Amino acid sequence: MKVLRVLNNNVVLARDEKGQEVILTGRGIGFSSSQGKPVDAALVKRVFVPADGRDPGHLAEALALISEEVLHAVVTALGEVGIEERESTRPTLAIAVADHIAGALERAAQGIAIEYPLRDEVQTLYATEYAQAQRLLRAINERLTPELDTSEATALALHLVNAGFVSGDLSFTYTMTGVIQQMLAVVRERYSLGAFDASMGAARFITHVRYLFVRIQQRQQLKGQESTIGKGIRQHYPEATRTAQQLATIVELRLGQQLSEDEVSYMALHVARMTMDANGTAT
Repeated sequence: MKVLRVLNNNVVLARDEKGQEVILTGRGIGFSSSQGKPVDAALVKRVFVPADGRDPGHLAEALALISEEVLHAVVTALGEVGIEERESTRPTLAIAVADHIAGALERAAQGIAIEYPLRDEVQTLYATEYAQAQRLLRAINERLTPELDTSEATALALHLVNAGFVSGDLSFTYTMTGVIQQMLAVVRERYSLGAFDASMGAARFITHVRYLFVRIQQRQQLKGQESTIGKGIRQHYPEATRTAQQLATIVELRLGQQLSEDEVSYMALHVARMTMDANGTAT
């Protein structure tokens, strides 16, 4: 590998044997290095491979702003709790988590506490990521001081959720969280239901909507023309279909994307299942 750019003593941008740009980190890797010079493999601690069209230079600059101690603790913790492989190769997740942890450490050292307003929503809508975030926070606290408050698991969970989206924009995850909550509120009100967030139907609905948002981002919605299956769902669940159309309007207003007929149909199916779990009937 050859150096393309030295960011600091611990981070360099390089080109590997396959011709792709990679970000290399390691204590002292940038010292005495210069453009075009071969990389000292013995100094390479981690190799990050930018994906999804992310600019390697910008990612390298972001990594250079994070201390080697924090980065090492975060990457090791991600591997230890099974969120990433032992040595992470995805720079966006490592950068997002490490940058957050660096800021949280500064606030903790100054005695500044932050109350995350989405804590209840995150625990309900993203139960898997929240559990992972709790384990991740414990692993990080074992390696860094001062110890971070348990409330930081909420922010870490949102970063884990965000890692599944193309844009990498955390604001989209916040928006998605609000949209899902709004959708659930509409279903509760329309069917006069109590809380059912822990039901299997609600869990399936939330998962379906999360993948819907991925398809929206990737511009890969289900067929634009209504399929035979979609028509069958609409005929069998007319009330759930009307509800799904209302939910589709919410998506269009909040995200600026009109849903295809099949997307509406499959959402209707999940609405029907969710309400059946809640009251034993489906319409």
